[in-house]
Amino acid sequence: FMRLTRYTDYSLRVLIHLAINEDRLCSIGEIARAYDVSHNHLMKVVNALAHDGFVETVRGRMGGMRLARPADSISVGEVVRKTEEGFQLADCSGCALSPACGLTGVLAEGMAAMLKVFDAYSIADLLADKETMRRLIMQQAPLGIGT
Repeated sequence: FMRLTRYTDYSLRVLIHLAINEDRLCSIGEIARAYDVSHNHLMKVVNALAHDGFVETVRGRMGGMRLARPADSISVGEVVRKTEEGFQLADCSGCALSPACGLTGVLAEGMAAMLKVFDAYSIADLLADKETMRRLIMQQAPLGIGT
């Protein structure tokens, strides 16, 4: 079945992390440590999130990043659409049956239903227990260590 790319996974993790810590700027290093992901890969993710208007970056020694808009105004569907390459579940273009087959329509309907569910949730909706989430992240990447 369809699986979101690691790029989309990391993008959602960054946005969730920033929403959990909305009261301060966060660094790429902090997030990389918290989720045990590559700093370089996360740099690319953050640059794209900033380019797409999800993240605002602040340069300088005390810089970092934060959400560019409220977490409740960023839908999961919007993020998935920006970070995933394509939504074609099967390549029917070379199939001899494609002119008469209903699979393409079924797959398109399934994808539309999945995106509709994603659109119904915001980043804020993913913060089921913000304090516990914050505590779990702090266990992984304490503040002040290489941030």
